[in-house]
Parts: sequence; structure tokens; C-alpha cells
Amino acid sequence: MGSARAQVGEHLPEAYAELADLSGILDGVLDARTHLLVKLRASVLNGCAFCLDMHSHEALAAGVDTRRLALVATWREAGDHFTEAERAVLELVDTVTAIGERGVPDHVYAAVAAHFPDREVVALITAIGLINLYNRLGIATGMTPPLR
Repeated sequence: MGSARAQVGEHLPEAYAELADLSGILDGVLDARTHLLVKLRASVLNGCAFCLDMHSHEALAAGVDTRRLALVATWREAGDHFTEAERAVLELVDTVTAIGERGVPDHVYAAVAAHFPDREVVALITAIGLINLYNRLGIATGMTPPLR
């Protein structure tokens, strides 16, 4: 963990348990790679090293290519390394993560809705909100990636 700050898991473990339950619900709705893409992109945007490390390891274990993993940070310039549906998801992650700047424009929502049924769109938005919360908890409590 690397921090003298109070940790959620130690002082409020029931909160982490509820978040894990929500994540499990989302795992049952979203494709695993799509869910990982959401977690990775938001963690890059928020600068959460702990979450980025954890989800990078998950992605590698799931067979995600290291090149593709690296390109999540610069997806707009990555050409055809991401499908149209994945680019729509990445744009939604960028937009919802910075929601205070401009909300979620109709064209961003429509691009995702063109590729996913309503249940998955709602799950994507929920997953983005959840990883943003995890990122904020990790950063605010000073969590750092473990040395491996």
C-alpha cells in the first residue's frame, strides 16, 4: 500500500464489500475485455497507479496484448487497434470521467448505444462511475502498486 493514510479496506471494509458486489454484477453484464478497457482507461485518466497496475495485470492474464494495453493511453491515435465499438466505449469513459466539463453529449451516448443494448449501456456508465470511485479512493488514501 505504501501509505500512512487510513485505508478503506481496514477502516470501512463493508464499503469495499459493497463495491465488490457491484463490480460482480457488472461482470455478469459486460464482456470481460470491455470491462477491463473501462477500468484501464479511467485509471489512466485519473492517474491511479494502484488501479492501473492491478487492471494491467488482469488484462495480461486475460490475454490482452501488451501493445494494445499500452495504446489505451493514446487510443485516439491508435488507428485500427481498437474497434469502432471499443472507441465508442473509450470516448464514453473519457466523457463520463470528466463529466463536469461538458456532460455527456448526445453523439457520445448515441455512439455507444449503436453498439450495445440499453442494459449494457447502463452497465458501462455504472462501471465508469465505479472505477472512478475506486481511483479516487486509491489516490486519496495514497495507495501505490506493490513491488512484484
